Amino acid sequence: MKTAKAFACTALLLLAGCHSHDTRRLVAIIVPSQDNPYFKTEADAAAARALQLGYRVRVDAHNDDAYRQDNLIDAAIASNAAVLILDNAGSDASVSAVRRAAQAGIAVFLIDREIAAHGFAKAQIVSDNDQGARLVAAEFVRSIAADTNGKQAEYVELLGRESDTNAQVRTKGFHAVLDQSPALVKAAAQSANWSQSEAFSKTETMLQAHSGIRGIIAGNDTMALGAAAAIKSAGLHGIKIVGFDGSPDAVEAIKSGEIQATALQPAVLISRIAMDEADAFLKTGSTGKPEMQVIPCDLVVQANAAQYVNFEKRQ
Repeated sequence: MKTAKAFACTALLLLAGCHSHDTRRLVAIIVPSQDNPYFKTEADAAAARALQLGYRVRVDAHNDDAYRQDNLIDAAIASNAAVLILDNAGSDASVSAVRRAAQAGIAVFLIDREIAAHGFAKAQIVSDNDQGARLVAAEFVRSIAADTNGKQAEYVELLGRESDTNAQVRTKGFHAVLDQSPALVKAAAQSANWSQSEAFSKTETMLQAHSGIRGIIAGNDTMALGAAAAIKSAGLHGIKIVGFDGSPDAVEAIKSGEIQATALQPAVLISRIAMDEADAFLKTGSTGKPEMQVIPCDLVVQANAAQYVNFEKRQ
């Protein structure tokens, strides 16, 4: 509740600081949540860039609820928004809402997650989840092999929300690498729904059922951190953990050795690209780019972790 109130206050402050007389200068930004640092970062980056370009901004969260997302998009239409920057609530469930916004004359820019349709959004700008997952999985294999001298070892997997396209792409990317390593055997896999607390409890259960596991591969950093906390609580050592996102907390855990690696999604860059293309479209009628745009991820390990701050690589 506190987070939601803080988020609403931020949105009101952003609105108050801009040109209220120009209704077609409104940018509506809708993300899944403000509890996850990745989603908060992408919203903040998009809002900051929009303000720099002279737009008014309204920020909301749909909490992965397609019905709430529909209502927020209807509110954007009613407010005569010029641009919608959306990290959507589901590949299939979001198609009709995106179509409705586009038909109302709103320039829609999708970030982080694509939808199962083309031609309604001006751009769908996403991280290369497959490429990032393969990077992380290769490091996972390497780090376990270094500890076991290449002998057979068991691992478990923590999956994201099963309906989320990114969760599906990441696990496929993981297994494109893991399944090529005969020394690694998957002992179990459970969904922790991107949640740190769920990951903690699911890891506790899997550790009890599979006491000899040597690694945990997680579909995001929040779950990786939950797994690390469960391992620490159990007094265990030597279990390799990797995640995905490049969150500040995960980067710090990599520096300390609690986690071995993550794939950094360039959240700030993607949001800035979306807003810059939105501005170009409003001014010229074209983004100058294809609808589908895929941005590569970076592998973050202990050796380079100091270079990454708040989902960005220091220049």
